[in-house]
Amino acid sequence: MSFVCFPFLDVDLSVCKHTGPSCCTRKMEESYKAAVLRDTTQNIRSYSFEIKYLISTHTTAFQDTFQSLLFFSQSHLFSLFETMYTSLLPSVSPHILCLYTDLSHYLQGTGNVSVEAAVQCFFDSLFPLVHTHIVNPSMAEDIGNGASGDSQLGDCLRMTRQDVNPFGPHPRTMTAELVSALQAGRALSIALALGSEVMNVTDPAELSKECVRALVRMQYCSHCHGLTLIRACSGLCLNVMRGCLASLSEIHAPWRQYVNILQDLARMVAGEHNLELALLGIRGHVEEAILYAQLHGPIITATVGVNGNISRCS
Repeated sequence: MSFVCFPFLDVDLSVCKHTGPSCCTRKMEESYKAAVLRDTTQNIRSYSFEIKYLISTHTTAFQDTFQSLLFFSQSHLFSLFETMYTSLLPSVSPHILCLYTDLSHYLQGTGNVSVEAAVQCFFDSLFPLVHTHIVNPSMAEDIGNGASGDSQLGDCLRMTRQDVNPFGPHPRTMTAELVSALQAGRALSIALALGSEVMNVTDPAELSKECVRALVRMQYCSHCHGLTLIRACSGLCLNVMRGCLASLSEIHAPWRQYVNILQDLARMVAGEHNLELALLGIRGHVEEAILYAQLHGPIITATVGVNGNISRCS
């Protein structure tokens, strides 16, 4: 943009004050203020938008990956009952859906959901079905005709599952693996959401009058001397912007710590606490648990009682 200087005398300037003639007027000075306010705010919001977009896209990609893994793992578990335990499929399906719904809520950081409780609830509900359809198939009619296990015997078996321990160590092993992996995934989900909230809070930060005056002096006051091609040195630019953004400087250290935490959590999810392996391992743990119950059927039957007539199930 060309700039023709017509020196004025006795100009009442508020920012670009100097002795002698000036190429600026008070009106020009006001236009400079508006220009630096507009341009600087736009630049800050541009950088802020890049960070917000980066966090948002990573959050979306992360959640999409979570949901894909959960869906694949759920389908993998369904296939176990479709191919090997067909008689259990109608009854076990609601419990599978409940398990994965709880795991999904936990990963998203929504609701008061416990991985331990979700896994325990699944195996508690699985025990009556395995006991009456696989270990003692003749008892299937006593537990609601194989529908959902809603019977007095089914309720009793659910309540005594942890005491009887029909599935051996497999529920505990599955719980430990899921807790380890999903805790890191949940923390990463919450941290990404928190980052978006922080960016939304800092985005509308306004520049102070002192900041605008300093920006005008840095960028435009040289024009008042007719020096339109001179640029401010980098040191001055840094000092001015530090002053303008001083109100945000207090979040610098916490923000750096936040970024480091994100990096650590991402490594945990992909590394030693591998989320994919933990979720895809659910089918194997459930299959091993059912096989354990089959192998120890006589002991389980003796503990529970052939007709469920131990004191707690009478």
